[in-house]
Amino acid sequence: MARLEYRLFGEGNTFPVLYYYDRIDLDEVSMRFACDYFIKEGTVYEKTSCAAEVDGYVIYVKRSLEEKPAPWGSPRQGKSNGLSLELREFSEYTADYKLIHTFVFQKSLEMLLRLQANYVYREGVEWSRTSTEIDEDRETYVYYAVLASSQT
Repeated sequence: MARLEYRLFGEGNTFPVLYYYDRIDLDEVSMRFACDYFIKEGTVYEKTSCAAEVDGYVIYVKRSLEEKPAPWGSPRQGKSNGLSLELREFSEYTADYKLIHTFVFQKSLEMLLRLQANYVYREGVEWSRTSTEIDEDRETYVYYAVLASSQT
């Protein structure tokens, strides 16, 4: 078990602690390190960097001025246990990203590999990652992507 802190990256040399987790699995720290965004208590934070310190781990974030929390409900309601990862189609100039699929993983390593992947496949269609996030308010991870064929 480890300690993880989310610190606000700002002007000067002050980095106040926003949130902390005293007993968190290293697998979960790794998954959070892989995310570009962090949502908690209705605020969207963008990751600026991560650090491995002597007494724990730190994710530095700044408040996102452009992004808003997702309007969708939690995918965990009525679902089986496991880690959920939504695959959502990213589209410029919209805040409503179409849900393509919700993956449920029993092993954190499977989740970590998906979060780090540049491409994922669903029903024979290749998707290219644009960003990833952990949405604590909705208790899910999200993989935003565009059709890989649209990137040519």
